[in-house]
Amino acid sequence: MSHDSSASDASSTAREGQQGTAVSESPAIVTPNAWQLLGQFTDARIGLGRAGISLPTQRSLEFQLAHARAQDAVHLPLEIPRLIEDLNQLPALENAPDIQHLHSRAVDRTTYLQRPDYGRRLDEASCEQLSSLAPEPADLAIVIVDGLSSLAVQNNAAPFIAALLETLAEEGPDAWTLSPISVVEQGRVAIGDEVGELLKARAVLVMVGERPGLSSPDSLGLYLTWQPRVGLSDASRNCISNVRPAGLDFAMAAQRLHYLLREARKLGLTGVGLKDRSGDNLLESGGGIQNFLLS
Repeated sequence: MSHDSSASDASSTAREGQQGTAVSESPAIVTPNAWQLLGQFTDARIGLGRAGISLPTQRSLEFQLAHARAQDAVHLPLEIPRLIEDLNQLPALENAPDIQHLHSRAVDRTTYLQRPDYGRRLDEASCEQLSSLAPEPADLAIVIVDGLSSLAVQNNAAPFIAALLETLAEEGPDAWTLSPISVVEQGRVAIGDEVGELLKARAVLVMVGERPGLSSPDSLGLYLTWQPRVGLSDASRNCISNVRPAGLDFAMAAQRLHYLLREARKLGLTGVGLKDRSGDNLLESGGGIQNFLLS
């Protein structure tokens, strides 16, 4: 047999081995992890498996995508005109005063990230704008702030306000009076104190984009403060976090906030002196998710 014939036969045999069923399949590249079962209960990265001693390529790419989304949430600007249009389309706001577009003392995103103190106060033009309204005292001022996630505010602010106003209306049409809604660019939580004080509101609700996580770039935070005024600390506020479709849904968040509002008005305070016990009845009745810390 010639050399060429032997090579041809060997090549043919190799092809047949690759296509035939007699050759055993190679073992799986990714080694699974038993903790993967917990993935059905959480978005956290758990039980990702391994390829050799490394993270599987697919999981590594998913991490890079999540990191990019988190960066975008911080740096992409809030589309104010679209947000205001979404708010004006809510039936409950048809006869509401004009939405106020305000700005903090942070002139741009770089300044906002480097100088947190600038994001806690309104610029001079915004102060004059609110002062010129000569507002009547109201029960609640709603302040929407871009914060550290424009995505959270863009996607969740309008639907949450719709759920909140529907919940408040259950007490009656005049149970809660509202100041003009404000939208603040380059703001932080404490800027609501100044807005609420200028609007003469008894309480202020700050809706702010929370610092994005790698599984939650669109998380909206709610901060409630009674008798807002410049200089208050976070000890004077109550917080409801992770408001988004994949977290705390709008209806449940609105119910929790409604509870805090009623208790704040009754006690005349918010913060460390006001505990959120809106879920106590659910726990006592045995419904929902049990808290293993409570006996």
